[in-house]
Amino acid sequence: MASNPSSSIPFLLSVILVLVVGKYAFVNIAFLPTFGNGRNPQINLAGHCDPTTNGCTRFSSEIQSCQSRGIKVMLSIGGAAGSYSLSSTDDARQVATYLWNNFLGGQSSSRPLGAAVLDGIDFDIQGGTTQHWDEPASSGNLVNYWNQWTTSIPATNFFLGLPASPNAAGSGFIPAADLTSKVLPTIKGSAKYGGVMLWSKYFDDQTGYSSSIKSSV
Repeated sequence: MASNPSSSIPFLLSVILVLVVGKYAFVNIAFLPTFGNGRNPQINLAGHCDPTTNGCTRFSSEIQSCQSRGIKVMLSIGGAAGSYSLSSTDDARQVATYLWNNFLGGQSSSRPLGAAVLDGIDFDIQGGTTQHWDEPASSGNLVNYWNQWTTSIPATNFFLGLPASPNAAGSGFIPAADLTSKVLPTIKGSAKYGGVMLWSKYFDDQTGYSSSIKSSV
């Protein structure tokens, strides 16, 4: 994570690079929803390319262009509709080796996104869990949750994850005006504050949420 406050967004590679530059500091490519327990790992970019025919390798140059401008590009694994699990420590090692060789700094003859070397892995492990998007927002205890997370989890930076539209989650949407006037002024005082993460670029394009909050992030 970056040490300076910034914006991050799970991202489907279907947009022109200029839309990304200047707005986001991190891009999460979503998702690799199939892996582990004997499954053949498979990315699914929601119809933007066909990984079975190496169709997603065409995004390699766009990824590298983002990186050349200081934007970190990561692969998000898991998701709400995936088929994934880890059956053992050895299984976990095999998945880690696959990710290293096919998306990070390793070597493979079948890299799904081509020669581009991603900057890291985002774990969006929702299988068997409930996201509870609405609990902090609806209860009015967002700051209490933030303090709990930042004190109990040993990480350097935390990004506040939010739906970019009322339609992006079942509930829990925080209007931009409330976020910038009530929430951010409080949590930005934390030494572990890293920025804001939005789901997703599709919804952000519809609402302009990131543009509304950018100057306050």
